[in-house]
Amino acid sequence: MKRWYVATTYSGFENSVKQDLERRMESMNMTDKIYQVLVPEEVVEVTDKKGKKKQKVTKMFPGYVFVEMEVDKEMDEKAWFMVRNTPKVTGFLGSSGGGTKPVPIPKDEMNEILRKLGMISKPKFEVEVGDKVQIIEGSFIGFHGEVSMINEEKEIVTILVEMFGGRSTPMEFKFHQVKKV
Repeated sequence: MKRWYVATTYSGFENSVKQDLERRMESMNMTDKIYQVLVPEEVVEVTDKKGKKKQKVTKMFPGYVFVEMEVDKEMDEKAWFMVRNTPKVTGFLGSSGGGTKPVPIPKDEMNEILRKLGMISKPKFEVEVGDKVQIIEGSFIGFHGEVSMINEEKEIVTILVEMFGGRSTPMEFKFHQVKKV
């Protein structure tokens, strides 16, 4: 299963770490375990001393490089070792050192970053207010209810779930946690 991890680097060396990782992936035959290396950047408008507005490319997360890696039950030791021992990499976010494995970035957080970069598009939600839905993920899996509100921006849907002897209780779920019945 592919998951995203964050390698910490010396600030200002993110792009050189990215290039080094990509070269090492090829030379060490790790392209089947490490898929992408990403340094998220965005264009911001800045005003110089003379009052002119200019566009500048800045790093969204200075000091961090995102690495998409294959994860079986445990992270592959060779891939982890290769990233960790790349010059100017200081470690992994979520790893306290001493051989502990890093924690992957939650999928919804990484998808939000990838959407900001234009690498993936926002999923289309095919449900409308009043539709009957079934909960397919989470603590209330298998429950049914009626959609009462949809928040497209946050990708959250409010559902009136029948529980406690037929009472409808409003509950919020992520779009991917429900399906239309």
